[in-house]
Parts: sequence; C-alpha cells; structure tokens
Amino acid sequence: MSVTELKKALPDYAKDIRLNLSSVLKREGAPGLGEEQIFGVALASAHATDNPEFARQMEALVQEKVSEATVTAAKAAASIMAMNNVYYRFLHLVSDEEYKKMPAGLRMNVIGQPGVAKEDFELYSLAVSAINGCGLCVENHEKALRKAGMGRDAVQSTVRIAAVINAAATTVRHAA
Repeated sequence: MSVTELKKALPDYAKDIRLNLSSVLKREGAPGLGEEQIFGVALASAHATDNPEFARQMEALVQEKVSEATVTAAKAAASIMAMNNVYYRFLHLVSDEEYKKMPAGLRMNVIGQPGVAKEDFELYSLAVSAINGCGLCVENHEKALRKAGMGRDAVQSTVRIAAVINAAATTVRHAA
C-alpha cells in the first residue's frame, strides 16, 4: 500500500483531499513532526474514523515506515480516546459541576505507559480527540504537548493530518 494507491481510491470530486493527503504525509507538509510521528498520527487518525477498511489500508501503508511500537501505540490511542472522548465530552457539556468532582473509575493505564515517547502518544491522542470532537481532551493534549516543548507548528500539523485522514476515510466510505 502506498499514498498513491490511497489517493487513487478518492473520487475526482475529492481532488483537494487527494492533494492534501500528498502534502500532510511528508515532512515538508507537516512542520514540527518527524516521519515516525507523521505516520503514527495518520494511523491513530485512521483508526478513529468509522472506516475499518481505510484503517487497514493505512496500517499497511505505515507498516514499513514505523516501528511496531508506534503501530501499537497509535491503535491504543484510538482505543483509549474512543472511551475518554465520550466521558470527558460529557463532563465538559453537562452543567452539573458535581460530576467533575467524581472519580472517573475508568482504567487508562496505557496513557502512563504507551510504549513510545510520551509526546508521541500525546500527538496521537490529540489527533483522535480532534476527530472525535472532545474539546476538553483537545485542550488538555495541546497543553501537555506545549508544556513538553512541542511547538505550535507540530500541534497544527497533527490536527491537519487528522483532518485530512478523516476526510479521506469519509470520502472513500461514501464513494464505495
């Protein structure tokens, strides 16, 4: 699987997505991120979409470009954020402040030991949280990344990758 093959699956009306896919998956198109981070973010984002076939294709694309630890961490970020984004979006949206004082009671061990650099896992989590629309999680992951020394360019690149991967996965799902 290659980026070219992924792009071929996009119909002509999604030319902008095709062009953006070419751009954001290159170091020049993702300032502040290394190649391992770019493809880790892309894989986590693909697993956050409602398109399992696209996620499998993205995994095949990144398999030769990243470590097995990155593949596992990207999938773990998509999994744990699927849970956390629902729970923390609820806390963010509900007007009863008492819920925020209650323990979550949810296991989240992978966040403490993701198997990759903490900053990389934060990037993956930010991308998934942006796709899932959890404002509280997006804000907290952005703050953690900035505190860890990541620049705004890396944060923006991460969200741009998530946006393009989400659009590509949505487009191919509906074009099929």
